[in-house]
Amino acid sequence: MQETRIPEPERFRSQPYLDVLDGTVSPMPCRINDAAMRSMHESAARHYPLEACGLLLGKAGPQGWEIDEAREVANLNTERAVDRFMLDPQGYHAVDRELSGSGREIIGIYHSHPDCPAKPSPTDRDAAWEDFAYIIVSTCEGKAADTRCWALNLTGERFSSVAMEALEMETPEEAGEGVRA
Repeated sequence: MQETRIPEPERFRSQPYLDVLDGTVSPMPCRINDAAMRSMHESAARHYPLEACGLLLGKAGPQGWEIDEAREVANLNTERAVDRFMLDPQGYHAVDRELSGSGREIIGIYHSHPDCPAKPSPTDRDAAWEDFAYIIVSTCEGKAADTRCWALNLTGERFSSVAMEALEMETPEEAGEGVRA
């Protein structure tokens, strides 16, 4: 299988871009199920060559993030959608209301980087919230080429890399729902 070469524009090697990364790995992993990963990859491919964006849903705590769903939300940035996104706040609030009382919450944001690496930019840093997971999907030639997770470090000034792991989904019995006939 041929590996996709991910372009790295000069700006990703500039000091402002390098300054948003702290070079550490977060001690908390990001666990994500296959359906959520597929959803992000499909969203990124569908919107290529523009940036796609959406919400990461699940549970977060001291052991990290457990993402069970990725929900696409409109990118309202129409002027620079090739390299910027602006998550629709109405979409965010609608999902937040829907999740109220469910035990699940919005725990992060994903977006794509068309023909660029899956590394955060200074713009990504300026918009980041503490305790959120940030997944970036590098999309080349209309296909997901690399997917990485990031989170703000303890000082909140830079991004740490976050290890991604497969989230094993509970069976209905494990979730306490029992089997229905």
